[in-house]
Amino acid sequence: MARPEKIRLGDLLVQQDVITEEQLKIALEEQKKSGRKLGRVLVEAGYATEEGIARALARQLGAEYIDLKVFQPKPELVKLLPEAQARRFRALVIDEKNGLLRVGMSDPTDLAAFDEIARIVKRDIDLAVVAEGQLLPLLDRVYRRTEEISSLAKDLTQEMGDIPLEFGALLGITPGAEDAPVVKLLQTVFEEAVKTRASDIHIEPQEKSLVIRFRIDGALHIQTEADAKIATALVLRLKLMSGLDISEKRLPQDGRFNIKLRGNSVDVRISTMPTQYGESVVMRLLAQNTGLLQLDKLAMPPRVLERFRHAIARPSGIVLVTGPTGSGKTTTLYAALNELNKPDVKIITVEDPVEYRLPGLNQVQVHEKIDLTFARVLRTALRQDPDIILVGEMRDQETAEIGMRAAMTGHLVLSTLHTNDALSTPIRLLDMGVPRYMVALSIQLVLAQRLVRVICPNCSEPYQPEPFEREWLKYELGERIDQFKYAKGRGCAHCANTGYQGRQAVYEFLEMTNALVEAANHGDPTEFMRIGRQQMAGHTLRRDAVRLVVNGRTTIEEAMRVSTQLDE
Repeated sequence: MARPEKIRLGDLLVQQDVITEEQLKIALEEQKKSGRKLGRVLVEAGYATEEGIARALARQLGAEYIDLKVFQPKPELVKLLPEAQARRFRALVIDEKNGLLRVGMSDPTDLAAFDEIARIVKRDIDLAVVAEGQLLPLLDRVYRRTEEISSLAKDLTQEMGDIPLEFGALLGITPGAEDAPVVKLLQTVFEEAVKTRASDIHIEPQEKSLVIRFRIDGALHIQTEADAKIATALVLRLKLMSGLDISEKRLPQDGRFNIKLRGNSVDVRISTMPTQYGESVVMRLLAQNTGLLQLDKLAMPPRVLERFRHAIARPSGIVLVTGPTGSGKTTTLYAALNELNKPDVKIITVEDPVEYRLPGLNQVQVHEKIDLTFARVLRTALRQDPDIILVGEMRDQETAEIGMRAAMTGHLVLSTLHTNDALSTPIRLLDMGVPRYMVALSIQLVLAQRLVRVICPNCSEPYQPEPFEREWLKYELGERIDQFKYAKGRGCAHCANTGYQGRQAVYEFLEMTNALVEAANHGDPTEFMRIGRQQMAGHTLRRDAVRLVVNGRTTIEEAMRVSTQLDE
């Protein structure tokens, strides 16, 4: 198509019955006051949607509207328009047709931008219209900064050469240090990690290289490989940022620091560990501005949510959330605390480390080096007249016993335990040496959970199960297996070609009924397991994973992975 002509957006939308004359009048008044674009004012007022406006513009200009939710960009074409210009002009190179580059723009009426893009790509371009709300997240994904990170790592390697950097410059504490390669490299790594929704950054020295990996939706992805020489510079800088001992390289260290990226505050937990080729560093990223989840937002099945809420509403007893590391236990417990946190309730948490900061709580960080242990803090906490106590983890017999005594003497105790499923949790406590009567009388409910990856909604497509997957499904669904439709993500730019985007928990719970209490008191694990299985029949973690499969939320492969973990 030729260069677009200037058009008046408001008149166009009225002509196409997207908005009314009255709505346009109100929006124009608001635009004069705020100075914002008319399209943004209309969307925020609820008069129109971004997609509706984009489709109307496309019809008027005789251009094609591109739905970026299902678009798979080609990296070699995308890079023809540099990231800075793509963000400035709200544009993306879509594809190539008949010798023309098709460029999607969220504001196709910006004639100066159209001309500048044509000049930059040095090609004739064909205009397409896209919705800004779809474009901006896609720009974050397609303009990955892998090459920039690799380039900064090379700059740092060249600057170091065979001679160590001047100490102040290495740590970024001399004037102009913000321009030092080590600082710029780390800044870029953190920005890319946040942009890709990474939960962890792994910096791992190998014999001949340094590998930087991101954990996204539970899976590790290599971000870049650099010269092994820069490992020392990165670790020293990170230790300084987190207040660790920069002279100690033989022992593991833990710390934390806070950084601001694009206006967002991110809490970083850092762990260093000496390995054969240097110190390995893992950093957990916790965004502080995302807000705590509400219990309603955790996507618990209604039956699970009802019983969990009933348990945490009791004035005393212990509620345990179990699962492996990284299964979302702390998120669930803090969602519960968020609901229980009221002016007339005193809540004390004992954690290692404190992962979330919630106003109104008294949060204590355990510090083993100065003998500030779970057990010691917990004893003191009981003298602080709390109503609710959160114990980060039942790590040993002493901590478990103090927590259970508190639960038996009028306190509600929330805690976690590393067990495979809900049913084995009371048995695990008995194996730790906790008296049988404490386990029987203090536990109200055990909630077990796992995280499964969710199919990317932008590339989800029908899937026909393999024979071995059908056999596995038959165990849970029986003859109903063919009544459901199954899905799988083919991989796209929105999900980094993994087919998954985000994670969701699956749950099961065990309530300590009178029959279970009696079985636990009599010390008969076989009878306890039998009664527990009867209670949980049809409501296991495996069954909840299958529920997500038949609802099109996750794949059979993911559900089977969770089941394999349970069987280990």
